[in-house]
Amino acid sequence: MKKIVILTGAGISAESGLKTFRDSDGLWEGYRIEDVATPEAWQKNPTLVQQFYNERRKAVLAAKPNAAHLSLVDLESKFKVNIITQNVDDLHEKAGSTHVLHLHGVITLAQSNVDPTLTYAINGWELNETDRCEHGQQLRPHVVWFGEGVPNWSLATRICAEADFMIVIGTSLKVYPAANLIDYAPKTARKYIIDLDAPIVENEFVIVQQAASKGVPELVSMLLA
Repeated sequence: MKKIVILTGAGISAESGLKTFRDSDGLWEGYRIEDVATPEAWQKNPTLVQQFYNERRKAVLAAKPNAAHLSLVDLESKFKVNIITQNVDDLHEKAGSTHVLHLHGVITLAQSNVDPTLTYAINGWELNETDRCEHGQQLRPHVVWFGEGVPNWSLATRICAEADFMIVIGTSLKVYPAANLIDYAPKTARKYIIDLDAPIVENEFVIVQQAASKGVPELVSMLLA
């Protein structure tokens, strides 16, 4: 069975009503990245950071998969499909995809402030300052912040190295190290980028400048034909 590796970014979730990670003014939902998405921000003002991610989590729980998420599930009927996502939402899982690797964490989970390997499901959208891990330490969002390592990086590179097809969806390929994953795909792999503002890259990618909800179903139909 041929292997398809799919790398997704904020653009695929934007059509489900979730704002992209960073707007043109450099802000995320009106906040400076440095104030809500770094270990320093957490140390300086954990209340603000917790509040910020609670609101993002509330939006994620209310969001529904769009045509792009749903069509990717159909590929599993003919291919071995691995989705590597930069997104912290769970829309791929909601759609029914069975092999999803989150590079930057999952916002619907919490993790220990002292041991990131300890993760916990969150009941609802709100994580409170009084919520503690088994060591008695405060729980934080299960999200990889700027300045932190990417725990699933090695696994992601190994998955990409086995691809017969690589499909990049809804990402500008400007967030590192995630953008480097395209370099791990074999030269023989067929490669596609689907994004309204698809970046021009080398490595023989077919560029599809369309919204994910339109371009992905069309590509899936072609691959399944």
